[in-house]
Amino acid sequence: MQALGKHILVEFYGCNPKKLKDTAMLQTEFENAADMSGATVVDSTFHTFSPYGVSGVVVIAESHLTIHTWPEYGYAAVDLFTCGDTVDPWKAFSYLKSVLESSNTSTIEMKRGQLNDFEGQLRHKPACA
Repeated sequence: MQALGKHILVEFYGCNPKKLKDTAMLQTEFENAADMSGATVVDSTFHTFSPYGVSGVVVIAESHLTIHTWPEYGYAAVDLFTCGDTVDPWKAFSYLKSVLESSNTSTIEMKRGQLNDFEGQLRHKPACA
């Protein structure tokens, strides 16, 4: 099945609450996860909420990695969206599971941009196919 990308929706449970509050550490580790997966980091921005919680995005040439944290519940919602065949989002998943000290996870992988039925209708070849 030809698809433009993989999108892994991740639920990280039982995480270290201190790590889920540490904006600078999360930004660094998400950039590291992108590098480890083979992605090219373009930019990143992370925001700290009051009284706690962090949202952040690492924009990669191949799409993005995002996180939203709820330290009070030891929970993080993470999206790992990559396109092309050179990046492995599962490497980022494994690295982040370790970094966040998650005791339990749930994942769903979706193929994004499934083009099999539309190939004859495309005006150009997709850039990340």
